[in-house]
Amino acid sequence: MPATDITTERANCFIKAAEIWLPDDGVLTLAMADHGSAHGFADVTARTTFAKAEGLPGKAWEQGSPIVLTDLNAANFVRHEAAREAGMTCAIAVPIFAGNALKAVLVIFCGDGEKAVGAIELWGERDARLRLEAGYYGSATDFESVSQDVVFARGHGLPGGVWSADMPVLMREIGTSHAFVRSEVAQQAGLDTGLGIPLTGPGGENRVVTLLSGGDTPLARRFEIWDAREERVGPHRRAVRLDGICEREGPLWPKQNPPVDIVTINAWQGPVGQVLGTGVPHIVNDGVGLPAGYRSMVALPVYRAETLAFITAWYL
Repeated sequence: MPATDITTERANCFIKAAEIWLPDDGVLTLAMADHGSAHGFADVTARTTFAKAEGLPGKAWEQGSPIVLTDLNAANFVRHEAAREAGMTCAIAVPIFAGNALKAVLVIFCGDGEKAVGAIELWGERDARLRLEAGYYGSATDFESVSQDVVFARGHGLPGGVWSADMPVLMREIGTSHAFVRSEVAQQAGLDTGLGIPLTGPGGENRVVTLLSGGDTPLARRFEIWDAREERVGPHRRAVRLDGICEREGPLWPKQNPPVDIVTINAWQGPVGQVLGTGVPHIVNDGVGLPAGYRSMVALPVYRAETLAFITAWYL
């Protein structure tokens, strides 16, 4: 894809940048990032570290739960000037724990385009239900309003389905799906794909992050879920692709019965295999190792207690 096409495509996407911060001797340091064309923001970030409770990544580490900032101002965001110059107005920090040990903090940035439609939501457990703790919706204000009052029991809707199964769930055509509780307003907003990811904090708190993508300003154009559980793949570090959908290739789940065409990767094999090998998230920002037509990828490990169980990945 020509460079001009890549720049235009990234400008039309809901997510503008992504970073991975790793703990190192008591502070968080930048391990990898995809800042797109925000070179000034990238330069500032490269010179920045965060102690526990410092800045957005450090606060997510301290609190042990995701944080959504919908206003990157001087009071709550250390890099606010560089973020403003880059057109970034929202940031979501997702800490990844293996048991009580912090593995990494993923930070995602969104912009405030008038036509940007999508959603990144954080659902937390309270009184045996999942309730919305925070979210960013771009211009999907009606969908945001409806979401404020929705609660999910186990197995109910996308968040409840993730909570019940304790595994990532990919839901397609959410605007017409009876399984997606907010389908009518999702269709009106132009949302069509949902990825739900379970998160467990160091104190055992259950939360679900949902990424909801629309066709005109997608969060991603390809989603994958990989299963790395030992009962599925055996004692070796490997993973099988459990589910996926791609704008270019269509469905990515096994198409034969029995599923002899299932895709398997080993540790260190390709970008997803890097997550298997290291146990931490991985970002690709130059297209290397990705399917044809894709330039960037974020791959996120999902832990059950101290064991890496699943990997989710999304591509642009």
